[in-house]
Amino acid sequence: MSTLHVEELDDRVVVTLRRPEARNAINAAMVGELHDVCASLEQRPRLLLITGDGGTFAAGADIGELRERGREQALQGINSRLFDRIARLPLPTVAAVDGYALGGGAELAYACDVRLASPAAVFGNPEPGLGILAAAGACWRLRELAGASVAKQVLLAGRRLDADDALRFGLVAEVVPAGELLKRAHALLDRMARSGPLALRLTKLVADGGGHPLTDDLAQAILFESDDKRVRMDAFLAGGRS
Repeated sequence: MSTLHVEELDDRVVVTLRRPEARNAINAAMVGELHDVCASLEQRPRLLLITGDGGTFAAGADIGELRERGREQALQGINSRLFDRIARLPLPTVAAVDGYALGGGAELAYACDVRLASPAAVFGNPEPGLGILAAAGACWRLRELAGASVAKQVLLAGRRLDADDALRFGLVAEVVPAGELLKRAHALLDRMARSGPLALRLTKLVADGGGHPLTDDLAQAILFESDDKRVRMDAFLAGGRS
């Protein structure tokens, strides 16, 4: 791949955004390659870790490409369809953010289930300054993640959230020294990987679905009949008796 480095492991895929000449800005080639990653994870569900190379997560979308896009491209939702696909991946996703996550880069991070940050992380959506809006999820995902007041400060007043802000507002789960960021992200994925994969998958579906008692019951009914549930509970009970 020309814009990503992809490492495939048994239980996870690690994607590093890699466009050093453009501070990892998201262009059409990167969108296509991220779709390829999604297709692989839909076919064979695994955990996903996304990070950026060179001390930057992603400093936005490619402005040169955005300059040439018109109404038809906007209606195609080039970035928004990708980020929605990432948000709907079967198993959890983690963004490890070092440095700038701006514009489309911020929206990519917002689409992940959990975000970790280095002290140098900065989140922002400066799109209105370019005469457009943050149309790839920020206008509603950031509100869900950090609340309406914070979202409007970022989206309308151009506020940038540093790592401490992001932690205080709940946008990130933890702030970790840059040298330990990937190690801590993998530790988080290790903890996730110890859970039952079907249980993780259905929990994510239920948690993202807006909530309804019937949905909970149906998901639980599937899990109650699974071999994995029996094996795990038998092991728990056996350990409790020892």
